[in-house]
Amino acid sequence: MILRRISGIVFLMNLAGSIGSSVRRRWQGAATLAGVVAAIAFLALRPRYWPRTVRNVLVRQIFFTGVEATRFIALIALAAGLGVVLQAQVWLTRVGQSALIGPLLVAVIVRELGPLLTNFVVIGRSGTAITTELATMRVNGEIRTLDAQGLDPFPYLVLPRVLGVMVSVFCLTVVFIAVSLASGYLAAMAMGAAPGGPGLFAQGVFSAVAPADIANLMAKTAVPGMLTGAICCLEGLSIEGAATEVPQAAGRAVVRSVGALFLSSAIVSVLTYL
Repeated sequence: MILRRISGIVFLMNLAGSIGSSVRRRWQGAATLAGVVAAIAFLALRPRYWPRTVRNVLVRQIFFTGVEATRFIALIALAAGLGVVLQAQVWLTRVGQSALIGPLLVAVIVRELGPLLTNFVVIGRSGTAITTELATMRVNGEIRTLDAQGLDPFPYLVLPRVLGVMVSVFCLTVVFIAVSLASGYLAAMAMGAAPGGPGLFAQGVFSAVAPADIANLMAKTAVPGMLTGAICCLEGLSIEGAATEVPQAAGRAVVRSVGALFLSSAIVSVLTYL
């Protein structure tokens, strides 16, 4: 009986210790991530950290993350706008409130779906690429070469990639919203539920957009974009040098970026609308 009690106490102590260690590691990771984001925001405002080489990396990152993903984002936005209208038109037409199609698209697309799906695409498409690229550079010793040449890897490798992801997420979200609203209106017209002409539809959309929606959109693109870029860069640079760690780092980067996306989006929604 006494041995059972002792074993139970030991089990509870080990469980509490493992939970405490996990919480401490997560807290340290969050503190490191916050420090990286703060350092990027600080360096981005200093012109001396923007030589031509860093600007070239920024342009290439925006081109890969933003420009090359525009068609894919437009295709997803087209399906999203059609889907929202198809799901809502039966109920709205039945109650005679087809004029609510514009505000409905604003509530669903602008506030939540647009930033969320855009961030998902960027995480899956560019986040893994950034992690793999930096991890491969570390395996090949290119990071040590930069240090040996007296170049700080942080402004050259991390700064332009994080800012490039953030800018690309914002621009792609704007494209997503525009295409979704247009496809939603065309779908409503095809089903005979459009609230008048394009001018009346645009008026309904703009009247439904409040200043809080603009702040919500800016925050849900800038914050997750920076977090995704920072997480992917940290995971890529954290490997010890074995090539087998590259896919593992990419997987961790995706999981942690998605977690950061949901957490930051939830916090922004609470702070904006409550």
